[in-house]
Amino acid sequence: MELLLGNKGEKEMKIAIIGAGAMGSIYASFLSKNNEVLVIDLWEEHLKVIKNDGLRVSGFSGDNVVKNINVSSNVEDALGCELFVIATKASGVGIVASKLSKIINDDSLILTIQNGLGTGERIARYMPTDNILLGVAQGFGAAIKGPGHAHHNNMSMIRIGEMNGGITPRLEKLVKLWCDAGFNAKAFADIEQLIWEKFICNVAWSGSCSIFRKTIGEVMNSEHMLDIAKGCALEARKMGDLKNVNFTFENTVEYITEFGKKLLDSKPSMLQDLEAKKLCEIDAINGMVVSLGAIYNIKTPYNSVVTSLIKAQELEYKAKTYIN
Repeated sequence: MELLLGNKGEKEMKIAIIGAGAMGSIYASFLSKNNEVLVIDLWEEHLKVIKNDGLRVSGFSGDNVVKNINVSSNVEDALGCELFVIATKASGVGIVASKLSKIINDDSLILTIQNGLGTGERIARYMPTDNILLGVAQGFGAAIKGPGHAHHNNMSMIRIGEMNGGITPRLEKLVKLWCDAGFNAKAFADIEQLIWEKFICNVAWSGSCSIFRKTIGEVMNSEHMLDIAKGCALEARKMGDLKNVNFTFENTVEYITEFGKKLLDSKPSMLQDLEAKKLCEIDAINGMVVSLGAIYNIKTPYNSVVTSLIKAQELEYKAKTYIN
């Protein structure tokens, strides 16, 4: 395990990462190499370990501990940051955006990276969309192993785009910042397309893995479980087609299968939330397919049943919303 103290020279940007779950922790670990990073979360034990012992990230990128990350449980402490990365669960995005609206300025950049649909719109309720960028994290398979320790099984790409579309100088600068930190990052003119393509994979694997409490590989190895994943994905694809999404693939089943093969040992974050007895993102993923089906008057039996099963599991414990 390597100890990293970070670059002691001039920092490139002041960054606040709001939500220090598995992905937020990975972002913080890498971005702190060249930037001044503040992590904001409500999990006090996690923050305490990061402050005292450093943030450990293990897995595909190696096993490293970074000791130059600032921590806080208060969003207001991010005042003066230039980039705000919202890495909470979908249910926390609106809450975070309402707090950020009180401390940002005209030059602040807001980057939201979540699963599911509608996160940009949730932020837009509290601020103009001019400075909102959307991101898609592809192929990480991340999990929290314990306070101060995140792990990821793979590391494909961070895809970033302007919420209002197009390639801009600030987008290209932001992508370079992520690349310089060690990520494989790329700018996209039509980020909605990428969000939808990731969404279909989330719908397929999050729902099926969660109802069966299995990894992606275990679901793929079961004919009957795999049928559920396929059915959910095909319903989501139908919604995307109705919304005229410009998909880059024709065969949806082949697409989700290739995605799944890269993360066979992974548990989707939805399953991790259920196992931790937290409120999960079902409404933004499988539940979103159901909502769109209602709008278009199209039945979505696979996603309807999966959504109901997940909500029933949540009712078995007192689900709480966590910023991480």
